[in-house]
Amino acid sequence: MTTSASPSQAVAGPKSLALFEEEQRYLAPGLQSIALFSRLAMDGGSGAVLRDMDGREYLDFVAGIGVASLGYGHPSYARALSEQAAKTAVGSFTTARRLSFVKTLSTVTPKGLDRIQLYSSGAEGVEAALRLAKSRTKKFEVVSFWGGFHGKTGGVLPLLADSFKFQLGPLLPGLYSSPYPDSRRCPLGADGEHDCGAHCLEFLREKLRRETTGALSAIILEPIQGTNGNVVPPPGFFAGAAQIAREAGALFISDEMITGFGRTGEWFGCVHEGVVPDIMTVGKGMAGGFPVSGVITSTEIAESKPWANPSGSSSSYGGNPLACAACDVTLRAIIEERLVENSRQVGAALLRRLREIGAACPLVGAVRGRGLMIGIDLVQPGTRQPLEKALCRELFEDCLRRGLLTMSYNPSLRINPPLVITEAQALRGADLLGEALAQLQRRRF
Repeated sequence: MTTSASPSQAVAGPKSLALFEEEQRYLAPGLQSIALFSRLAMDGGSGAVLRDMDGREYLDFVAGIGVASLGYGHPSYARALSEQAAKTAVGSFTTARRLSFVKTLSTVTPKGLDRIQLYSSGAEGVEAALRLAKSRTKKFEVVSFWGGFHGKTGGVLPLLADSFKFQLGPLLPGLYSSPYPDSRRCPLGADGEHDCGAHCLEFLREKLRRETTGALSAIILEPIQGTNGNVVPPPGFFAGAAQIAREAGALFISDEMITGFGRTGEWFGCVHEGVVPDIMTVGKGMAGGFPVSGVITSTEIAESKPWANPSGSSSSYGGNPLACAACDVTLRAIIEERLVENSRQVGAALLRRLREIGAACPLVGAVRGRGLMIGIDLVQPGTRQPLEKALCRELFEDCLRRGLLTMSYNPSLRINPPLVITEAQALRGADLLGEALAQLQRRRF
C-alpha cells in the first residue's frame, strides 16, 4: 500500500499555461490555491460550465467559492452590467437599480430585517457589522467560534481561531473564539452531535463569565461553517448561541456571506434554524460575481450612532451604480428562475448520490450539507485521519482531466456549484468525482 505521493504536473493546456506563467511574473504570491494548482486561464462559460483558453470545458462544483450564483454568461446579468456601465459606474447617489434592489430584497429577508448598507468585500461588511453592534450596545467585546471564517483584515483577524492569523500579531483586544461543535471531532470530547452542541454552549457561557470584561457587544456565527469544510452545526446550537447573546445584552450576527441568497436551499441559512438574527452579513452570491457585500438589520438597530451618522456607515465603493445593477439583476434572476427551490431540490439529489458514492469508497469519511453547500471528508482508508494533501492534489488533477472543477486538493472538500446547475449536471459531476476517487483508491491503496 502506498500512502504518499507527489503532486503531478498541472493538467492545463498550452495556452492556459503560457498565460498563467506570464502573469505569475507580475502577481504577488498568495493567489487562491485552486488557481495556483490548476494553472488554468479561463475564457468564458455557460451556466454551470467553464471553458478555458484551450477550449476545454469543466463542470463547475466551486462557483468561485459560492460566488457565481447565476453561473457564467447569464444573458440578463451581462446585459444589465453592460447597460449600467454605459451610463455611470460610481457614486453614492440614488439610482433606479439600487432602489429596485433594496425594495425587492426587503421581500425575502427575515421579518424585521429591512435595512441594508452595502460594501465591497466580506471582511469590510463584517467589520461594519461589528461597528454597528458596538454603536448599538455601547460595548466592545465580540465572540466567534473555532473554525469560523469572517475575513482576513485586521479588524476581524482575531476572530479566526486557526493558522490564518499566525505571525500577524499583535491583534486587536476584546475579540474571542469559543469551541464549535464540529461533527468530525468534538473539540470538547463529547459523544454525539447533540451532546457536543450542548457542551459547546455551556462552554460559551463559562467563557463569557470567566474571560470577558462583561462588555460583550456581539456573538457572530455562520449558519454553516464554509471555509472549515461546509460543517453543519447540530440542531439547537445556532439558536442556543443567539439566546446566549441576548442573555448577555449583546447582538447576534448571522454571517451569511456564503449561506445567503439560496445557497442552502432557503433564502438565508438562519431560516433553517428558525432564528431571526439582529444583523446579517451578506455577500458572495448576492451579486453573481461582482464584489459586493452588505449588512442587513432592523430599522431600530440601523439608527444607532455613531454608525448612523452621515458617512458613519458608508464605503466609497459600496452601493455604487454598477454594483447595484449586479445585485438587482442577480436577485431578480434568483426569484424568477426559482433558484432557491433549485438549490434545495438539486442539492438533495446531489447529497443522496454523494452519500451513495461515499458508502462504497473507503476514502470518504463523511458527506454532509444543505442545498448546494455540501462537504465531504476525505480520509485515510480505515481511519478518521485526513487524506494526505499530496493525494488530494492527485484527486484534484484527475477531476480536472475528467472535466470537473472541484476543491478536492484539500481533505475537507467543499462543493458549492452555481445555483443554476441542473440535476443531471449535478449527478454527472458526482459520478465524475466518484470515478476519480475509485481510481485514486486503486492506484494508491
